[in-house]
Amino acid sequence: MIQVTLIQIDNYGPWTVTPGPRAEPDLQALQSRLYGDLEREFGAHGGIVFFNRFDNLIAISNGMDYDDHLLIQKSIRNRYPITISMGVASASTPIEAQKIATKLIQDGGGAQSEERCEILEIDSLASEDDSQVQIAHIDIDDITGTLTDVASAYDTSLVVYEVLVTLMKEFEAIGGMCFFIGGDNYMAPSNGITEDVLRDTLKSVDKKTGVTLKAGVGISTSAGRAADLADIGLEDIRAKSTDDSVIFLDDTSSY
Repeated sequence: MIQVTLIQIDNYGPWTVTPGPRAEPDLQALQSRLYGDLEREFGAHGGIVFFNRFDNLIAISNGMDYDDHLLIQKSIRNRYPITISMGVASASTPIEAQKIATKLIQDGGGAQSEERCEILEIDSLASEDDSQVQIAHIDIDDITGTLTDVASAYDTSLVVYEVLVTLMKEFEAIGGMCFFIGGDNYMAPSNGITEDVLRDTLKSVDKKTGVTLKAGVGISTSAGRAADLADIGLEDIRAKSTDDSVIFLDDTSSY
């Protein structure tokens, strides 16, 4: 079971224009700082946060309980002019857990509701025995030589984001999610997706976008450890220690 936490800023839209429109650089700084703080807070518990749309962030939070989330909520309230609501759910696939977590927040009030403040609802937590996180770290092969050093920065970004949208759609169709994590790198919570299906999915994206993708995949009991294993697998591919485009590393058998 993979555990997903949806984090949503409370009443953010109205706040940004009350009593008048707030300076955009200040809003951008607040959002990026909030993402950084949440990444550190969840990371301290073995989780990982994806910035998603900044006012909505998605975390893989296996191993974290109600009190862990409550402490993070209180910490944000004490240090920011805004508050956050969270919905937590676990399921066999990331996309299903995300849907349940989203519904929990939506049932607690709209994103621009003045009444909603610090909703913390849990549908289910991944138990210690059932906790498993599978994460793929995907990148574009030789983007430096094919784009970064020969095309304009904006044109390179167009390709990177085209690949992102295609990956998001392909992974959603097979029960996963995919997020941009900087550079030419993407990270995909992918519980339930087999090695063959993942390989076929990457090839499908290659064909649709004209790039070549490779991925290291980590499986562990926490998101942080799974991401570490995925990084190791990707580095092995980059070092050409294998001819395959996908490497799976699994340490759950040691638990």
